[in-house]
Amino acid sequence: MTHSHEQTVDAVPQPIVDAARAASRIVVLTGAGMSAESGIATFRDARTGLWQDFDPKDLASPEGWLADSDLVWGWYRWRAALVRRSEPNAGHRAVAQWQQHAQVDIATQNVDDLHERAGSTVLAHVHGSLFEPYCSECGVRAELDDTDILDDGILIDADQRVPPPDCPRCGGLIRPGAVWFGESLPEQAWEAAENAVRAADLVLVVGTSGVVYPFAGLPAVARSAGATVVEINPVETEVSDMADHRWRTTAAVGLPLLVAQL
Repeated sequence: MTHSHEQTVDAVPQPIVDAARAASRIVVLTGAGMSAESGIATFRDARTGLWQDFDPKDLASPEGWLADSDLVWGWYRWRAALVRRSEPNAGHRAVAQWQQHAQVDIATQNVDDLHERAGSTVLAHVHGSLFEPYCSECGVRAELDDTDILDDGILIDADQRVPPPDCPRCGGLIRPGAVWFGESLPEQAWEAAENAVRAADLVLVVGTSGVVYPFAGLPAVARSAGATVVEINPVETEVSDMADHRWRTTAAVGLPLLVAQL
C-alpha cells in the first residue's frame, strides 16, 4: 500500500481552528460522506452504492410504492438492518462531544441514526429517517422496533418482499420515513435547518456532494447571513466554491482533530 499520494492530515488548518473557537453558534451539515466510514454505502457511488441492483425510481418514489409496496418496504427494512449493524465513527463521536460544550446544531441529509447513537441531538433530518416510518394514509408516526428490522438476527435480502405493517389508527399501510424522489422535504425539519443556518457564526459542511437541493443551498444561505463556511470533504464538490475554508479530509479523521483543538 503506497502512501505517496495520500494526504497526511496532522494539523487542523489554523483559520478553521480560529473560526471554531470564536463561534458561539455552530451548525454542522452532514451528508452521506459522514456515514461512509461507518461502512454505510453512499447514495451515489455506482460501484458500491445502494442503487446498483435497482432503478431508484422503483424503490424511492411514490410511484414505486404504489406499484410494489412489499418490495419497497423490504428494501428499506434491509437498509435499516445495515444501519443497525453499523457503528457511529470517530466523526460522529467528535460532534457529539462538541455538543457537550458548545451550541452545535446538526442538520443531516442522512436517513441513518448514527449521530443519535453517538450521543448527539439532531436538530433536523431533512430527508427523513429510516427509523421514523409513518402511515401513508393518515400520516401518524409508527413505532419500528428492532424485531421488525432484524429477523432473528438474520439479514434479509435487499430484494426480499415484505408486506408493510398496517396503521393501528386507520388501517392504511405504514411507509418508510425517508423522503422520496418528487416529494417535498418535511416542513418542520427544513425550517429548523434553515433558521439555524441563518443564525450561525460557523457552518461546517461535512461529507455532502452538494448536488441535492434544497439542502445544497444551505451553505449559500449561511454565507449571505454572514457565517463562516467550512467544507470538510476529501474531494472537490459543488459546495466547495461557497466555502471560506476547504479542508480535504474525511469526517472521521478531521472532526476529532478539530474538536481536540477546542
